[in-house]
Amino acid sequence: MPADKLSATFAALADPTRRAILARLARGESTVNELAAPFDMSLPAVSKHLKVLERAGLISRGREAQWRPCRLEAKALQPVDDWLDQYRAQWEARFDRLEGYLKTMAKEKKNGRKRK
Repeated sequence: MPADKLSATFAALADPTRRAILARLARGESTVNELAAPFDMSLPAVSKHLKVLERAGLISRGREAQWRPCRLEAKALQPVDDWLDQYRAQWEARFDRLEGYLKTMAKEKKNGRKRK
């Protein structure tokens, strides 16, 4: 198990089944049976995926009488967003430079000049 929260989150998100479970929970609470329905796997296998998501803090499980709903804990994704911010700014700057370059090329083409 990764020691830091960000690594645990990325490890949990690395599996497509877990990402699909999170996507389902983004629409609202669900039981384990409801979450397992679209997958061709056993309930214990789905429970293992839920445990990984729970350890990463991405979901929580409650208890309401016989019903044990799972719910998304979206705040746990904030560290991922914070980490990505540093790269987002870098890519936006690169796209801005590319846009400027393409505008310059279009202007030169319009004016009949070729760029060497």
